[in-house]
Amino acid sequence: MADHGTVEYATATGNDYPAHENTYESFINFTVVGILHVITILLGLTVGGVMGHWFWAAAFFIIGTVAALPGFFAGARLPVTLAVVFCFVVFVLLAV
Repeated sequence: MADHGTVEYATATGNDYPAHENTYESFINFTVVGILHVITILLGLTVGGVMGHWFWAAAFFIIGTVAALPGFFAGARLPVTLAVVFCFVVFVLLAV
């Protein structure tokens, strides 16, 4: 290509690799919690729409949303994981 002048590079000082890792961890956590929350919502829609148990569906929506909040704001995955397990167990018991 053209060789018109000297190449100038960015002059940032320091290493921001820890900030990159923190952003990546936050993204992964948000993705995992979001997927688990969507699974809980889908279980609720299945219980309500297919099985006709709308009380349990509303409970799934509330439990899933309340359990996902610590995951979105504090980075905790355990509450939403337990919510998915609980909702799945209730789903199986209602299907029998």
